[in-house]
Amino acid sequence: MTTRLERRLSEQRVSSRRRNWVIAVCLVVFLMTVTASYIWFGGSLISLNRIMRTGSGLMFSSSKINVLVLGVDERAGDVGRSDTMFAVTVDTGTSEAALLSVPRDTRVKIPGHGWDKINHAYAIGKEKLSQEAAEGLLGIPFDYYVVINFAAFGKIVDAVGGVDIDVEKRMYYHDPYDDLVIDFRPGRQHMDGKSAIKYVRYRGQDGDIGRIERQQKFIRAMLDKVTSPSIIPRVPSIIREVSSAVKTDMSTSEMLSMAKLLSDARKKGLKTDMVPGRPAYIRDISYWLPDIVALREHIAQVQGGQLEGKQLAAAEQLDAEYERSIPREMKVHEAPKAATAPKAAAVKPGDKPAAAEKASPPVPGKITVAIVNASGNAGLGPKMAGVLKARGFEVTGVTTSAAPANTTIVVSHSTSGAVVNQLTSLPFKYVLQIKNERQAVQATVYIGKDYK
Repeated sequence: MTTRLERRLSEQRVSSRRRNWVIAVCLVVFLMTVTASYIWFGGSLISLNRIMRTGSGLMFSSSKINVLVLGVDERAGDVGRSDTMFAVTVDTGTSEAALLSVPRDTRVKIPGHGWDKINHAYAIGKEKLSQEAAEGLLGIPFDYYVVINFAAFGKIVDAVGGVDIDVEKRMYYHDPYDDLVIDFRPGRQHMDGKSAIKYVRYRGQDGDIGRIERQQKFIRAMLDKVTSPSIIPRVPSIIREVSSAVKTDMSTSEMLSMAKLLSDARKKGLKTDMVPGRPAYIRDISYWLPDIVALREHIAQVQGGQLEGKQLAAAEQLDAEYERSIPREMKVHEAPKAATAPKAAAVKPGDKPAAAEKASPPVPGKITVAIVNASGNAGLGPKMAGVLKARGFEVTGVTTSAAPANTTIVVSHSTSGAVVNQLTSLPFKYVLQIKNERQAVQATVYIGKDYK
């Protein structure tokens, strides 16, 4: 029987996870406020310094700046953990930017401390060890770090004058232990700091993946707000609130340069992705198992290259090490297998094949997708097909899986950016898995019981 203490500890873990999503917003406000200061006061930009690590085995591009962003919840007597982690890559030549979310539960090998969740690295060795763990996972060097304290979030949102958010669904949650009531109805709303922190803390049925999507949505809304002309009169109060919450190894002039680059990048669209992988559990403790090869393929593309030769071999070797390290008691959630399609009947000479049996080649330029309905609801297969066709995909067929699945999963069978980018913004909740494998289609969508 579960004791009251065990229930309380479980509730505390859930409450801690809800705090993950506010830190990215603080970073956006911080850098965009610096941009506003630059516009307001004027000034000259300097070049950002690039870390050179020859012989390190890390992927390197002379035109890319990599910044590690850590969101922490430090309290008196508690160093905290990095409950939010981002890798921000900015191209100094094209002013393009990409943001890669690293789930806090990502299982990695922390240097000198064995296998654990990546957010534990901060509790052990703060930003230095977090940076080493992140570099080992992603395979790139970080030129700068930014550590942001969770506690200042509400004040920062108030300082910018609040933000407008289109609440996507009914949200209600009550936690008497944390004195928290979240109560939102669908529709566009203006949120002050108190309301905003509830929105980004909300935990629904979609878990970490859905919360990352909400976080990125909130970031875009904040970008629109802090880069508008109306923000200029608020700059002094924003700087006052933000400066007490941010720790970084950037100089003021370097921050100005980075903020200007991000401001330019916003006009071209911020590319957002998440570390590909699989969910796993040891009892009620959740983990995220990264797909190292697919991740390194993605990183290489962001860095402007390809994963090949020694770097590909190193990624495959590391991937094998990750697989060998999985404990026996860990339950890994794999994508469900599709039901075996019935074999086509033999066609005798002179027979005319039925029109429905004629194979149609994929439309050039369209991504081919197969649908596997594992929801237990026969009507969802055709509905999903309609959704995907409306988004420009070529649906090759719909099959039904005998084994039901709880979670909707989208599997990209290619690491090509042209394919993956089209699969990162589908209009429903899902887990995205990226694999480098030969298949008849470029992607497969497995419909779970959670599909709406």
